[in-house]
Amino acid sequence: MHPVDTLRIHFNADQLVILNLAMAFLMFSVALDIKLSDFRAVVRFPKAVFVGLTVQYLLFPLFTLLLVYLFQPPVSVAMGMVLVSMCPSGNMTNFLVHFAKANIALSVTLNAIIILSASFVTPAGFLFWSKFIENSEELRKSFSISMLDMALIIVQLIVLPLLVGMWLHAKFPAFIEKIRPWVQRIALLIFFSILVLAVLANRENVLNYLGFVFVLVLVHNLGALGSGYGLAKLFRLPEQDCRALAFEAGIHNTALGLLLIFRFFDGLGGMALIAAWWGIWDLITGYGLATYWRRGVKSE
Repeated sequence: MHPVDTLRIHFNADQLVILNLAMAFLMFSVALDIKLSDFRAVVRFPKAVFVGLTVQYLLFPLFTLLLVYLFQPPVSVAMGMVLVSMCPSGNMTNFLVHFAKANIALSVTLNAIIILSASFVTPAGFLFWSKFIENSEELRKSFSISMLDMALIIVQLIVLPLLVGMWLHAKFPAFIEKIRPWVQRIALLIFFSILVLAVLANRENVLNYLGFVFVLVLVHNLGALGSGYGLAKLFRLPEQDCRALAFEAGIHNTALGLLLIFRFFDGLGGMALIAAWWGIWDLITGYGLATYWRRGVKSE
């Protein structure tokens, strides 16, 4: 067993409670941008939504297993990669799609579907795909992993805050329009402050193994962005749709992944390092790609 498979990155109980509340507040802030009409908009983009869901739930997990086979990382790192692949689109996806001048309506619709389906898809997908990781059975059996428990956590931290935010948006649109920018800024500030404090508290372990996961996350993230864009091109979707699907595939809510790791895997080092670095790196590549497209790359 590799040393990283026995490493634990710990949150104390108080930090974990605050992190859970911050996650729920962050999802509530995201919901202030979502309306019921966003779900009905799927009829406008049926082909693009199909491609997006195929990338998210099939192509990217298969690509992840291919990387695991090629790089042969420690088991806990491989499990972290699979968990990231099953996390829903990131909270910054819609912003990046808008910034890149891509199809924001498609992004909002697909993001809403993926987030709401995460309570089932994320735990079920992880439990299914992780079985294909060689030598993972012993490690998986050492933890109490219940699909129902994972689903309940996701419902509490994502689905319920999302539904409350959508209800308030529908009931009090003028008020929500005024408070939304500040709520979203405060939510991001609180959440990332907690993560930074947690990383600093475990900085020795993080620094010791960061180089170990850097290349894996780099290739994994580029593959995600490329699979979204590439499959969209293969289906001959408009360029603006291709760009939107690149971000939907390449930006993941790894904050949710970290919460699941601390809740169900006792802060397992390899998993936590992959999820934590993914959460930073996909924003760097996402913003870089959005800036590149925004600065005049011709759309078709």
